[in-house]
Amino acid sequence: MVNPMSTPARFDRGHTDDLMSFLAASPSPYHAVANAAERLEKAGFRQVRETDAWDGSAGGRFVLRGGAIIAWYVPEGAEPHTPFRIVGAHTDSPNLRVKPLPDTGSYGWRQVAVEIYGGTLLNTWLDRDLGLAGRVTLRDGSHRLVNVDRALLRVPQLAVHLDRSVNTDGLKLDRQRHMQPVWGLGSPSEGDLIRFVAEETGTGADDIIGWDLMVHAIEPPAYLGQNRDLVAGPRMDNLISVHAGTAALIAAATRAGGGAPLPYIPVLAAFDHEENGSQSDTGADGPLLGTVLERSVLSRGGGYEDRARSFAGTVCLSSDTGHAVHPNYGDRHDPTHHPRPNGGPILKVNVNMRYATDGSGRAVFAAACEKAGVPWQSFVSNNAMPCGTTIGPITAARHGIRTVDIGVAILSMHSARELCGAEDPYLLANALVAFLEG
Repeated sequence: MVNPMSTPARFDRGHTDDLMSFLAASPSPYHAVANAAERLEKAGFRQVRETDAWDGSAGGRFVLRGGAIIAWYVPEGAEPHTPFRIVGAHTDSPNLRVKPLPDTGSYGWRQVAVEIYGGTLLNTWLDRDLGLAGRVTLRDGSHRLVNVDRALLRVPQLAVHLDRSVNTDGLKLDRQRHMQPVWGLGSPSEGDLIRFVAEETGTGADDIIGWDLMVHAIEPPAYLGQNRDLVAGPRMDNLISVHAGTAALIAAATRAGGGAPLPYIPVLAAFDHEENGSQSDTGADGPLLGTVLERSVLSRGGGYEDRARSFAGTVCLSSDTGHAVHPNYGDRHDPTHHPRPNGGPILKVNVNMRYATDGSGRAVFAAACEKAGVPWQSFVSNNAMPCGTTIGPITAARHGIRTVDIGVAILSMHSARELCGAEDPYLLANALVAFLEG
């Protein structure tokens, strides 16, 4: 479905159809990496464990750790000092996550205690049918994925009759008091939720000793508009990039396996916990990427000098969503930079290094888009408003790797349901293939 050699790249709706399936099947970071791993395995990649010795032979490999995946393809004849080309992304999205003591309630309602994860738009979780997903940890240390993809929970909004000023003074939500979903009637009992999860996963409740659970909106992704030129769906920030990066890595590896020259080692690095600062063992500010890259160099017979040479020639595209110009809030955007849906991927720039892009990085990205026949746009924040950030500056500073921030322009970022152009995910994937192939 990715066709990097088309000039210009012609939209393939099959890619967007596949993205929509990926979004629906990935209600948590753990599901996202499991789905990416399944696709990589079908393409001939094999999982390697961090506790095992690695060999430096040619071929595709990947490492899984929690909600993160690092995958790479070593072409035939790769030297220890061969540079990497990295597509960076993140698997997590802002949402509501289950607390350690989940069973709560009052006034005859059974509720689930949740904690706010990341900078979510709270009001978008109101009055939605919600499922439950994530993973549980069993006594033997193994994990079991959980996906209750049906109407189970709901965060009910207060009726307008009991809040007459809501449409004039605005909705005011207390993160603790107003965001606890209901899931039944009666008195809460300790262990209710985990017993339910145990039944859903076919395990014993006594076997579950830990959980990383979160709610998700069960409404599936859908095309929008008279011409179906928009897509609405959950977790676009940033599973658009995880999906595109996986497809691009597979495409680059397939072409290399067919004899096409590949001067770089293509890599997909999809991290967890970007939405709360990336400081974890599976986040971009942790050691995972650097360790994997260094072990790849060492497994091919290299030493410190080879590692230094490899990293010096490495480039990372940090791919994350950015803001499309909003038709109802045009004044919130920079007056001369208006990224639009289906205008191609965006190059994200901030001179205060909230994004890692500089002039040389712009040249790399522009060359990749030109090779793929993909249009691209520039994004910069309005000077009067603070700029967000990504894994880009973290990757650049932590590993000394030249990094460029890019992505797809969307509306409703950090909502339970976001919106993008139907063509942009495909255009992004094609640009990523061209980048990985150098």
